[in-house]
Amino acid sequence: MLHSPYEMLAEVINKKPIIVLAVIIGVVVAALYGMTFVSMETGSDTYLDKDTEQGMLLDKYTNTFQSDSIMLLVESDDVLNPDVLAYMDRLQGEVATQRYISGVTSIVDLFRQINGGELPSSYADIKSAKQDIPPEILDRYVPSNLMTIGVITLDPGLSQESQMTVVDNLESIISLSNPPPGVNVVVTGNPAFQKQMMDEMGVSMGTLILAAMILMVIAVGLLFSHVRYRFLSVAIVAAGLILTFGIMGYANLQINMVAIGAFPVLIGIGIDYAIQFHARLDEEARRSPLPQAIKTTITRSGPSILYAMLSTSMGFLAMQVSPVPMIGGFGVVCMIGVVCCYLMALVTVPTMALLLKYKPKANGSSDPGNSAGKHKIELYTEFLGRVAEKVARNAVPILIICALVAFIGFQTDGEIPINTDEETFVPSDMPAVINLKKVSRTMGSTSSLPIFVRGDNVISADNIEWMQQFQNYEESHNSKITGSTSIADYLAQYNGGILPASDHEIQTVLEQVPEETRERYLGGPSEAVIEFSTVDMESEVALSMVENMKQDLAWNQPPPGVSASITGMSEMFADLIEKIAQGKIRMTITAFGLIFLFLLLVYRKLGKAATPVIPIMMIVGWNGLIMYILGIDYTPLTAVLGSMTIGVASEYTILIMERVYEERSHGQDLIPAIQHGVQQIGTAITVSGMTTVFGFAALMLSTFNIVSNFGVVTVITVAFSLVGAIVVMPAILFLVGRFEHPERGDLPGTNP
Repeated sequence: MLHSPYEMLAEVINKKPIIVLAVIIGVVVAALYGMTFVSMETGSDTYLDKDTEQGMLLDKYTNTFQSDSIMLLVESDDVLNPDVLAYMDRLQGEVATQRYISGVTSIVDLFRQINGGELPSSYADIKSAKQDIPPEILDRYVPSNLMTIGVITLDPGLSQESQMTVVDNLESIISLSNPPPGVNVVVTGNPAFQKQMMDEMGVSMGTLILAAMILMVIAVGLLFSHVRYRFLSVAIVAAGLILTFGIMGYANLQINMVAIGAFPVLIGIGIDYAIQFHARLDEEARRSPLPQAIKTTITRSGPSILYAMLSTSMGFLAMQVSPVPMIGGFGVVCMIGVVCCYLMALVTVPTMALLLKYKPKANGSSDPGNSAGKHKIELYTEFLGRVAEKVARNAVPILIICALVAFIGFQTDGEIPINTDEETFVPSDMPAVINLKKVSRTMGSTSSLPIFVRGDNVISADNIEWMQQFQNYEESHNSKITGSTSIADYLAQYNGGILPASDHEIQTVLEQVPEETRERYLGGPSEAVIEFSTVDMESEVALSMVENMKQDLAWNQPPPGVSASITGMSEMFADLIEKIAQGKIRMTITAFGLIFLFLLLVYRKLGKAATPVIPIMMIVGWNGLIMYILGIDYTPLTAVLGSMTIGVASEYTILIMERVYEERSHGQDLIPAIQHGVQQIGTAITVSGMTTVFGFAALMLSTFNIVSNFGVVTVITVAFSLVGAIVVMPAILFLVGRFEHPERGDLPGTNP
């Protein structure tokens, strides 16, 4: 009679391995097709949940008022050459006819305006026209004779996909525009930056996955050589990764900048499962026939590794409480990935073992006392046993030292800066970043902070007066604000420099304001916007400025029936600091709670459920200390470190605990059970942990700074997790074992 799904699986594999292999191949082929549906995602949707009040406000502002700009950076030996100006005029005319473009301005328009509607055709005419253009405006468009900038204004509320289309069309037009010799035209601005970042993400993801797989091959080749068919684990994790991509494609889940880091993480974690199953199969095949070894491996290791996998998933599930969508997306990708890698390992290892008629390699030496003839793995296994014994006999002082270091780490964690500057996340030599900096140096800061004004009648005389007063107050009291613009400015401009005094006068003057200007700052009678231009600021400074402006709005409120709220990308990135700070703490606490409740549900014993969690708490503290020492900031990616550590480290601590309890169930006393359990599972954990380190190390090769820094801390985290499992866990198991069975086991200082 079959008692569990694992026994049923073992029975099916032992009887029909070829059919099982055919099913595996069919699933992988279907996943390969699903991979073609996977797409990339950038922009505000990755940072802000559009279902929140803040998200809906930003979405409404973007669709109503925000018009992204694309810049044409024209470089030449002499940009005021008549031939160059004629070329720009021709290019500008062609660009202006493109879909989604509402306007184009450049030095050409200024020259036409000064020259009676005609473009100057000689150096003399150009020199004469230059004298009539205000110097500050001329310097803005032509900072030197080597460079000039044209500004392309896009339609408000344009989707990211449409913006990417515009950038592609512009690059095609420029490539076919036949510029004069020595003239170079580059498309830049935020839409071009987002497009190039998306392209870089695709390249980076492919590079990271390839690097991680190569490192996996090296790691397995070096560390897993004591088993036959050692590279089977690499093939299994590759299949698990393909299955993950396939599911994402079919589920229409997009990949963002943070999710890129998930794939090397999956390779590192996923190979754990394959190695654990392979190591247990090799162990069982040494003492029983292959069908029995397969059954024992599936029925014994299957549940324990399942518990470890589900605990790891709890850490990733906790990421869903983060208010930052890209962090939640990272967790979803990782959860899908670990489940796929576990299932692939569970089914593929025994199936391939049976089809290949698996036979373990011969041991190095039959003489236990002859260390010279032993395999290095055997020597390491014996070393682990000695370490476990010494740790168990000195449990209290070791735990005190480890807890003290963790306490210091928790104290320093709050001192670690939080970075939300998107330009620092991407490669510093990315052309789009370099070009954006050129534009900023030339035209000044392009940062703005809009105030979204809503009400029954935002163009009433009282509200227009309030808008002007609030603008004047902020400009005079806030050194970070360089200027402001609203519909009130244009009403005054078209009314002789003073605001209209009544609603009737406002309506009369409003008709004189050009329609495109009205639509830029006024969305009918119920919506308006005040645009504050600001200097470039670091994230912490921007957050402080936004908070001060919120206080000013609370103190100087608009008239009754009208509300005013800060919105825009600058506000979103500033607010992201608080979201990351709150989210990382919330995720860590949630991960601890989920894993503890899961283990309590599985084991039904408070002590046994809490045992694997204690070392993890210390590891999280160690992480904070090492980040502080290395000077690594918290970003949307490193913010997941706490909950991810809890998930990854729980696998190792649970596997150690499971094996020790298994040895205890065979009648061994406490210290011998700890020693033998750590020996048996510790080697496999070390091998899988080191291969995980190799996988995570691939992250360090990323050109994205946000990913490479994450790679550094995750490599250290896995090393800490191994220390927690092999050093801290035996000490805790000894103390728990003494508490559970004081009449059994060994006292410190006695022989086992």
